[in-house]
This record gives sequence, C-alpha cells and structure tokens, in this order.
Amino acid sequence: IPSVLSPSPQNITMKFTIVAALVASASAWTAPKRFELPASVKAAVTGAAVTAGVAVSPAFAGDVGAGEQVFNANCAACHAGGQNVIMPEKTLEKEALEQYLAGGRNEKAIITQVTNGKNAMPAFGGRLSDEDISNVASYVIATSEAGWDE
Repeated sequence: IPSVLSPSPQNITMKFTIVAALVASASAWTAPKRFELPASVKAAVTGAAVTAGVAVSPAFAGDVGAGEQVFNANCAACHAGGQNVIMPEKTLEKEALEQYLAGGRNEKAIITQVTNGKNAMPAFGGRLSDEDISNVASYVIATSEAGWDE
C-alpha cells in the first residue's frame, strides 16, 4: 500500500494542526450581534487549538516577536511561510509586497491592509488590537527582509 493511503502520525498531527489553525482563525471573525457562540463551543475551539500548538491568546510584548505570535494565531492559515494559499502570486515576500501592496512595502501599508482587508483577505480591525496589528506589520516587514522559512 502506498504511504499516501496509510497516514503517519506526523501526517495526522500536521492535518490536525492545520484544521485547528483554521478553526482558531475562523473563530476570530466577527459574528453578527444577534449570534453568540455557546461557551462550550468557544472552550472546545480553544482547547483544540491549544492541543495542536496554535497560539490563541494575544501577545503582550510589543515587537517583532509579539507580531510573530499574532501572525501564527491569525494569519498563518493562509500565509504560512510568507505564502498565500488564496492568491499564490501575492505572497509576503519582499518583492511581492513591493509590487502588490497598496502604498508599497512598509508598515503603514501593511497596517492598512490588515485593518481593512482587501479582496479575499478579511479585515482584522476590530478583531485584533491596534497594537497587535502594528506588531504583525513589524513582523511581516522584518521577516520579508530576512527571508521566510518555508
């Protein structure tokens, strides 16, 4: 039997981690005011994310390291390794940010895009604090400069 048909523990863990990241990211989306998830559902999503090693709590330090934590919890489902699973040409690589980001590759332009969203990217303003968004922008700029680990 090919190895594709008999999943390894690492393959199962990876799939669970991806699903948990997607669930954690989706749970950050703002629901209509008339809809509230039961506490048991919120606890289950948080527990699944924690079990999979996905950070779900906000970072408290204001810097690139804090931005990395926020990125991993909120952005990595679509932008892992600086890539883009929805629009593959619009990565977070230095050259792509310069080419596609309104305003060019700078923290202010990233803050605007993360806050307001654009095209398929949802807005994170109101879901993340201004400090978290600023930290993510710092992380993306620094990591695009150094090169993303893939």
